[in-house]
Amino acid sequence: MSKEKKEPLCEDIAGESCGLKKVLNIVGGKWKIMILCVIDNNEVVRYGDLRRSVFGITNTMLAQSLKELEGDGMISRVQYDEMPVRVEYSLTDKAKSLIPILLELKRWGEENI
Repeated sequence: MSKEKKEPLCEDIAGESCGLKKVLNIVGGKWKIMILCVIDNNEVVRYGDLRRSVFGITNTMLAQSLKELEGDGMISRVQYDEMPVRVEYSLTDKAKSLIPILLELKRWGEENI
């Protein structure tokens, strides 16, 4: 009877090559998943709507989180040349592929916590 080797979550726990660590670096923290949820629920969201929807987030933290999510290829930012300036955020295909995984985490939380 041979026992198959279980796939480890991370072979190099502290290493940069760990896929799980890479994901947590991108969406970890207090606000980023909440921001992704709001954008996912609305498809296209303006800054002010995000600010109102993510309860407790400061302008500084929202701006920083949006900049990081955009830099990591999770959201796209479109700025329109209007006065006042209108900026809209939407999920990239990369972020959309993460949504089913976040839904699984949500279900797990509802069942176990």
